[in-house]
Amino acid sequence: MNAALRNYQARMQRALDHIDRHLDGELDLETVSTVAAFSRFHFHRQFTATFGLSVHRYIQLARMKRASYRLAYRQEERVTDIAFDAGYDAPDAFARAFRQRFGQSPSAFRKAPDWEPWLAAFGPLDTARSKLMQKLFTPGDVMIREVPATRVAIMEHRGVPATLGATIQRFIAWRRAAGLHPRTSATFNVWRSEPRPASPADYSVDLCAGTDRPVETFGEDVRAGEIPGGRCAVLRVVGNTDNLEPAALFLYRDWLPASGDETRDFPLYCQRLSFFPEVPEHEAVAELYLPLK
Repeated sequence: MNAALRNYQARMQRALDHIDRHLDGELDLETVSTVAAFSRFHFHRQFTATFGLSVHRYIQLARMKRASYRLAYRQEERVTDIAFDAGYDAPDAFARAFRQRFGQSPSAFRKAPDWEPWLAAFGPLDTARSKLMQKLFTPGDVMIREVPATRVAIMEHRGVPATLGATIQRFIAWRRAAGLHPRTSATFNVWRSEPRPASPADYSVDLCAGTDRPVETFGEDVRAGEIPGGRCAVLRVVGNTDNLEPAALFLYRDWLPASGDETRDFPLYCQRLSFFPEVPEHEAVAELYLPLK
């Protein structure tokens, strides 16, 4: 990639970061174009040509994605507040837009989200972001760590990936009731299957919260377990942590064969260090762990 193209992409990345950081504020075309140091007379067409979405459409989808996360995962927040933060002057306008996009009212989505239309609705946003927000990794990004064993409470997800959101919703509600806040109880995902198994119903991942407390008191959906200690190759991912497959592919395809290391008999897992929507999406952080002998 030549220097001119890298500079162009960096300026577009600044525009995306500014949008993510200021979803609560005014995001007019002139302000966003100024952040990216592009002419406001051409920026709209440049943005659309680059991402396949207009600036206005991109902002709408980014705000609606954050609103849907808050509806599903922050049960204590009022729908009215979520509507205002999504840029709507009245809850009924937000409800109409939400139903039109996802086929459910905000209150129905909060109680029992239908995740397949949700995934389809945000396909254009994810495609737009992957054009610039997908990080290219190098061997220097990988660290070797001796990791201590960690006792965890585990909620299993077994089934098609499209239903993972419902399991996450139950996991968040459970850990809130158990008093295991992410600030004091580490959050892990352990992948027990391929990311795209031949049968989608075989997809399997463990959602884990670090705790030394007796898990038997936490309910029938949760069991005790342990993430074993030992050497691990660790790769940090910042932004777009919904999709860690490119990072995993780099570890297996590029880093591992060149390292001379051998893998240990425990699956690939990650620790989630900061979460969207608690932080802007481009500031979310996860660390991927590949257990080594």
